[in-house]
Amino acid sequence: MTLKIGVLGFSEGNGHPLSFSAIVNGYDDEAFGRAGWPVIHAYLGRREADEFGFPDTTVTHVWCPDRAQAAAIAAACRIAEVVDDPAEMIGAVDAVMILRDDAASHRPLAAPFLAHGLPVFVDKPLCVTAEDLAFFRPHLESGRLMSCSGLRHARELDEVRANLADFGTISLVRASVVVDWARYGIHMLEAVMGALGRRPVAVQRHVARHESVAVTLDDGTLLLIDALGAVPKTFGIDIFGARRIERVEISDNFSAFRRTVARFIEQVRSGVPAIEPADTVRVIETLMAGAAAEPGGPRVPLP
Repeated sequence: MTLKIGVLGFSEGNGHPLSFSAIVNGYDDEAFGRAGWPVIHAYLGRREADEFGFPDTTVTHVWCPDRAQAAAIAAACRIAEVVDDPAEMIGAVDAVMILRDDAASHRPLAAPFLAHGLPVFVDKPLCVTAEDLAFFRPHLESGRLMSCSGLRHARELDEVRANLADFGTISLVRASVVVDWARYGIHMLEAVMGALGRRPVAVQRHVARHESVAVTLDDGTLLLIDALGAVPKTFGIDIFGARRIERVEISDNFSAFRRTVARFIEQVRSGVPAIEPADTVRVIETLMAGAAAEPGGPRVPLP
């Protein structure tokens, strides 16, 4: 039986409705070229045909606040139905992916689908308030909801994950990323937590020209995340262990996104959370604590 997925977009600067949908459905090269996302179009064009698609799975519906934008996504990603209201998908799809990174929209968009028992994927960050986190938490725990940064599944960290013991005691991880803490700090949190299998226990914000947050992990490792603003692209992670030091630059978005979609499909079919719910909760708690911390202020324990 074919799994039918609905996609909800679109937020400024976030091309995930296009990239995720193309990974599932494939894409129309000419229509994608007109869609206005040349970087995504280029990296899709570098992949082999057999890297697209999943067995018995199709994105069948798309909605955006701007119907013309939804129509462009549909044409580019071979999506059959454009709807004028997200509610039209209820009863027509088996799961939805909310591919917007404006966190304030997530709960209003997700709530009707969750209320009808439909599995939902929500783009990062899931939320930025304690009230929304309290709403989402039971759905994470039930296996009905999944949310993460695709960099949790970054291919470039596979070797680190597989050989973590080679590092010995890890004392420091430094992560550098573009943009800001609120929108891009989560990429580094998810990538490092996914690679090391550790959870944050405290945060402290530094005085700096950019947003710089020190995150203490539960094994004592110090994770420094620097969100550098408008600088040349970097998604860099330096791992300092007693026996090994490694530098990783994450650039393969396609593989990270494909793995994320695959994990969501597995969760939809099995009902078992693909990511430990407590990890997702802790990511959001860390984001909120880092945003609220005073630069130069004291270390803030997490709940």
